[in-house]
Amino acid sequence: MNPKTSPLTRRMALGAIVGSALLTALPAMAQHQMVNVRVINRDSGEILPLYRHRGEFWVAGEPGARYAVELYNPTRGRLLNVVSVDGVNVITGETADFDQPGYVLAPGQRYDVSGWRKSRREIAAFEFTRLSRSYAARTGRPDDVGVIGVAVFRERRFYRAPEPEIRPYERSAPVPGEDTGPAFQGKSHRWSEPSAAGPQLGTGHGDRERDPVGRTDFERRSSRPDEIVRIRYDSRANLMAMGIIPAYQRPPREYHPRAFPDARPGYVPDPE
Repeated sequence: MNPKTSPLTRRMALGAIVGSALLTALPAMAQHQMVNVRVINRDSGEILPLYRHRGEFWVAGEPGARYAVELYNPTRGRLLNVVSVDGVNVITGETADFDQPGYVLAPGQRYDVSGWRKSRREIAAFEFTRLSRSYAARTGRPDDVGVIGVAVFRERRFYRAPEPEIRPYERSAPVPGEDTGPAFQGKSHRWSEPSAAGPQLGTGHGDRERDPVGRTDFERRSSRPDEIVRIRYDSRANLMAMGIIPAYQRPPREYHPRAFPDARPGYVPDPE
């Protein structure tokens, strides 16, 4: 977004961020210079491990499970995070671009992006589902299913705040009745299925949930992101078929060689 764009556009810049990972079977947090990102299975509470493959980071989703993209701002300035899932902006539902709304995180703030925003009070939960049932495919945009993205912007006016107390990572969740979320300011390549074990995974438009956010003004320092985080996802079976997650192999049975392999009892065998 150009810093001189209309105040209304700036006011509605709702941020969203997406994470990347570290190494194969890495820690579950994507640590970048500006934003840390984790993908969480909300049904089991599991923080999904990240896998690195050919320069990209992957997580294995469980079909039918709800999930969240957890964002954490470790810097001393406010950050605008424009988040996309399957090539779709999670706040507006538009085909994702850098100049769209995102979530603004204060220094030391963390937030779970848990669904498609329906209003300032509600979201439709993210849930792993087959590609044909994903929100992107159902709205005619299936080409970029399978990727989470976050474009991060610094603020033009440096925001000074007391240095936050940095606590160990915890799950974050809105408190009922309070605006606990961040304030919102108002193409990936599709992989071809080689020997995939099942249908490609996408993100569905789940049940409505309460998730309040506020509004704030935010002027971007630049129209280009200061950081881009990207995480791809699919089912565990498909990631194993693609060689991203090593397939488990049963250890070979211990073998004892025989000294007389052709020895038989010295009696007449039964007829066929």
